[in-house]
Amino acid sequence: MELPYAEPYKMKVIEPLYRSSRQEREQWIKEARYNLFNLKSEQVFIDLLTDSGTGAMSQYQWSEIMLGDESYAGSSSFFKLKNVITQLLDMPHFLPTHQGRAAENVLFSALIKEGDIVPGNSHFDTTKGHIEYRKARAIDCTIDEACNTSEFHPFKGNIDLEKLEEVFKKYPSDKIPLCIITVTCNTSGGQPVSMENIREVSALCHKYGVMPIFDAARFAENAYFIKTREQGFENKTIKEIVKEMFSYVEGATMSSKKDAIVNIGGFIVLRDKSLFDKASVFNIMYEGYLTYGGLAGRDLGALAQGLMEGTEFDYLEARIGQVAYLGEKLTQSGIPIQVPTGGHAVFVDAKKFLPNLPKEEYQAQTLAIELYIEGGVRGVEIGTLLADRNPVTRENRYPQLELLRLALPRRVYTNNHMDYIAAALKNIWDRRESITKGFRITSEAPIMRHFTVELERV
Repeated sequence: MELPYAEPYKMKVIEPLYRSSRQEREQWIKEARYNLFNLKSEQVFIDLLTDSGTGAMSQYQWSEIMLGDESYAGSSSFFKLKNVITQLLDMPHFLPTHQGRAAENVLFSALIKEGDIVPGNSHFDTTKGHIEYRKARAIDCTIDEACNTSEFHPFKGNIDLEKLEEVFKKYPSDKIPLCIITVTCNTSGGQPVSMENIREVSALCHKYGVMPIFDAARFAENAYFIKTREQGFENKTIKEIVKEMFSYVEGATMSSKKDAIVNIGGFIVLRDKSLFDKASVFNIMYEGYLTYGGLAGRDLGALAQGLMEGTEFDYLEARIGQVAYLGEKLTQSGIPIQVPTGGHAVFVDAKKFLPNLPKEEYQAQTLAIELYIEGGVRGVEIGTLLADRNPVTRENRYPQLELLRLALPRRVYTNNHMDYIAAALKNIWDRRESITKGFRITSEAPIMRHFTVELERV
């Protein structure tokens, strides 16, 4: 018989989990003002809030923790990371930062000014927040297929070239400092961008004098999908695909807490020396000296090792395979999700799950709260709360997609945990018609409100 699939790793250390009661969870989420970010970690049984910084590091990464050079300037750990980035991404200039949003802050400080336009594919919350904080505007140019969760398209993260060119024709190039290509595209469901689309977007950007930049938090997962879904790449290694991906852009911001499988860290890579010099000033102001950028030397070393491990096919096959496993369990129960499943998470379509709930009462957030109460599983809303308010009218923005994201930490949970999650959601699915009331906001921040918002039941 054919041997079944098995993960290419084994467990060395475990972390015990507390099994809470439904009564405890109902009280805890009420005390948290129905914001899952406000829960204590010990109040959560399975934590799918994010895949950012929550992965399990390998023994080789932990060995780098002990080898860290903590020199303020010129540490060997910095040069170890720089060498890996040069080898992997073929980018000549590199700045470390303490995480992805810090990289955005540094680069956007050097590039974006009031009144600017930043097109891209479904900008994520911190990206849009950094743009709008600078009184600039993000324009989503993602293909329409991304908004139909039941339609199969292998690269739902793709940028629509006609939409993008309309932006380039409407606004002068000096008002468009960059075009962001998010790989994979988180907000549309962890969906990949094809190599063909990356190449065509790059060509269009250069035609109009606009700089293409990756939001590269999950670039390795994107490369895996190119290898497994795009003709002509099936015989290339992940690292070969990654190098070609980066050959089409002028730089990238990176949250290393995803595909580099570390608990903290990020970086900026650039081709242009003059932009690097400009960004370096902000890096020193906000992050620290150029050779540590807000990170300890040990973190730089673990990051370097994680980049090498995170771009290996066997690792990615196991990681993305578990996401697909959970997605399949949910679809077998009739639960509507974004298909095909993406790289880092399963995204449940809350509009289809809770059609009787008014959109003004936050469908995805309501579903996330129900899932926590049902099974102690913490997901996160990718919908109206995250979309925030229009910065001019202050009205709620209602996105086309209202999703509950179940983001899987890397190398952390087993498929038994996936079965548990699927069963908890199935229980809610079976009683979905009884969920007719959601939540209203009682307190919110003026920007990126979803992190600290407070709610009450309608």
